[in-house]
Amino acid sequence: MTRCLLVSPRFPELSYWNYREVCELFGARYPAAPLGLATVAALLPQDWTIRLLDLNVHEMDTGLLDWADLVMTGGMIPQQRSLLDLIELAHARGKRIAVGGQDPTSQPDVYARADYLVLDEGELTIPEFLADLEAGATRGIYRSAEKPDVTRSPTPRFDLLELSKYLHVGIQFSRGCPFNCEFCDIIELYGRKPRTKTPAQVLRELECLYRLGYRGHVDFVDDNFLANKKAVMTFLPELLAWSRERGFPFYFSTEATINLADDARLLELMEAVDFRYVFVGIETPDTELLVRTQKRQNTRHPVVESVRRLNAHGMVVTAGFILGFDGETHGAADAIVECVEAAGISMAMVGLLTALPNTQLTRRLAREGRLPADYSVQRPGDADQATSGLNFTPSRPRAEILEDYASVVRRLYGSRSYFGRVRTLARRLRRQPKQLGSTKGRWTEITALGAVTWRLGFGRDTAGEFWRTVLGVLLTRPRNFEAAMQLMALFLHFRKHTRFVLGALERNRVDRTAAPVEVVA
Repeated sequence: MTRCLLVSPRFPELSYWNYREVCELFGARYPAAPLGLATVAALLPQDWTIRLLDLNVHEMDTGLLDWADLVMTGGMIPQQRSLLDLIELAHARGKRIAVGGQDPTSQPDVYARADYLVLDEGELTIPEFLADLEAGATRGIYRSAEKPDVTRSPTPRFDLLELSKYLHVGIQFSRGCPFNCEFCDIIELYGRKPRTKTPAQVLRELECLYRLGYRGHVDFVDDNFLANKKAVMTFLPELLAWSRERGFPFYFSTEATINLADDARLLELMEAVDFRYVFVGIETPDTELLVRTQKRQNTRHPVVESVRRLNAHGMVVTAGFILGFDGETHGAADAIVECVEAAGISMAMVGLLTALPNTQLTRRLAREGRLPADYSVQRPGDADQATSGLNFTPSRPRAEILEDYASVVRRLYGSRSYFGRVRTLARRLRRQPKQLGSTKGRWTEITALGAVTWRLGFGRDTAGEFWRTVLGVLLTRPRNFEAAMQLMALFLHFRKHTRFVLGALERNRVDRTAAPVEVVA
């Protein structure tokens, strides 16, 4: 019987998405549970003894490494440094280690020190790896150009997760995206033909979480929940019926393209099942740049109009923006700030364009001679898209882009601007949350409210804006107070993240590549 240790590498402490400080206020340790490894665990032999260690909620336990016959891990670009350190630690303890996931699949050479590279999608490559392991193989690389039928994907081993350690737990409905954005690596990893699970399959996963006693926030981790809208429209009524039968134990979030706002019936269904948050990649309010980057789906309706429509159906919009596109002008910073403010988007994730491995963008830049000899997507000290990026020769001066970027971050995450957007959202949000129990309970929420009030309500630079927001929401939109309080709590993280980003930008002003180039449209 094999003893297998699954390890989730650490995300950088100051990443935009690592709001651990806020999680702790609400009784958790980290935002999201490692769904990928829970799925891997379900693909392993049933007679194996499996343990899961998440380095985002626990320190490394070398005793667990010593216990294991085999270590398995995987991760994304921001986890690269932690993942590489884990490979060395496993070897130092005399353990073999298998590595997979998005970043190793995109950059296998970076992980050449691993004993086994189990790449692409595990439903196809893990069985091959297991067969070789059984035959005594001590090294191997396992790949598959074929995309698996996800209707055969097993229910993740949610029982291996310490569910109370996380603010939300993820499940997956689909893989792949039909669009063709030049800078996106999702279509390279998972294809442009969306594959969806069956409604019964997803409901089994939710039932598993329900029987484990979990209640609260469930995130559909799909890179584009609308990848197959017909399948979504079939699934949502069944999800609604399931939720009603159990008293709405969960509320939901997801990621989708902004054309989600175009379908009134879809919005009604998502509101009915209690979708409360959606991340959309707006990228830029400049329609010419959207066309240039092959993201035409964002040009159909004005951004502000679409965001307001989502708010009107109970959804808080988190949006991604990018600086550094070819053809971008010095007015890009003002345009992004104006768009975010007008739309009332509290959480605006603004990043620098990154030439990710194996994307159309990176291939084009290589043809144009615009990739440096030391091309990489992760440098020492990088946290995420806020401090990495521009790993190519841009079409306008790098210093100008960084100046614009610093301006956007500074303006969006000043207390007056941020709390003003929270108030704008609270006025527009039309949310009717369903009755549900909380994984943490009301006492945790009351404790969190007290901590947030103490830290923001009596802070020299936040007190005025905090109390103005609290009183304004309670007097005009009391139903939205919970949403507003959660967003205000996140300011604690964004304030720290902004300081980190501005400091990193100041340190990284030295150009890593050649001078700007003239780009012909």
